[in-house]
Amino acid sequence: MFNSIFPKIHKEGYKFLAISILLTFVILFFSKFIGFIFILISIWVYYFFRDPERYSINDDTYLVSPADGLITDISEKSGPEELRLENTTYTKVSVFMNVFNCHVNRIPVNGKIEEIYYKPGKFLNASLDKASEENERNYYKIKSR
Repeated sequence: MFNSIFPKIHKEGYKFLAISILLTFVILFFSKFIGFIFILISIWVYYFFRDPERYSINDDTYLVSPADGLITDISEKSGPEELRLENTTYTKVSVFMNVFNCHVNRIPVNGKIEEIYYKPGKFLNASLDKASEENERNYYKIKSR
């Protein structure tokens, strides 16, 4: 019960949470009203970096989403040339995460990661169509079992 109310947070979130809590205490010393706003900001920082446990249904006939959010596109694409898969096609499912969604991405398939490729890029608003092609990202080549 406790873990569902207060899920663990991702390790990257601790520094942001510590900064927001520290700022909250400093600002509370000067202003209760602005301090209250920073309490809300600290709660939001914790909420943003939460990393709740996810449990798979272990049934290969179902598709499990890798992330919380809204599916914005399902389309056929050619594979990334960075992984030498440009002659293959796959189904691309785009999931848009707003600031209230859990921002942990998972890989909802069984298999072994054979290759990871980091592609540097921009930091465009994720709701833009060109964001998935121009933003930074990681490609994972997974061999299914």
